Formats: sequence, structure tokens, C-alpha cells
Amino acid sequence: MKRSKWKGLFIKPKNSKKKTLKQTKMCRNSYILPNLFEQTFLVHNGKSFKNVTVSKEMLGYKFGEFARTRAIFEYKKKKKKK
Repeated sequence: MKRSKWKGLFIKPKNSKKKTLKQTKMCRNSYILPNLFEQTFLVHNGKSFKNVTVSKEMLGYKFGEFARTRAIFEYKKKKKKK
């Protein structure tokens, strides 16, 4: 479900007051704003914290979209019989 437009973007207030935001833990549902450009944040994926460096293409998205919570599944390759 999307957040109403009249409420504005969500940024955790505790983290937005700090002068240096580098290497701080960010909520997965916080939006990436232009003032966070080229900084590194720690985002929890359910098991551990992942480093997320904000790039120009990430602006306007949420932090949770860049910290995968599930492993990529691949089928095991079968060995050839001799």
C-alpha cells in the first residue's frame, strides 16, 4: 500500500538530525533524498546489515529496495554420467 501524497516522504527523524549520516543504520522504509547522495548507509536485510551507497539513480526510492532479503535461487547442475 502506498503512502498518501499529503503526508510527504518518510525519513526516520532520529537519523535526519545527525550532521554526519555516514555509516548510520537507516530504516528500510525511509526514502532516499538528494542530500544523502554519495553516502554509505547500513540497511538491515533481516539477518545482517548491508552497506548501501547512494547513487544518482537511487534518489526517490526506499532503502529497502537495495538490500535483498532473500537469496537468489539457482538449480544445481547435474553431473554427466560416464
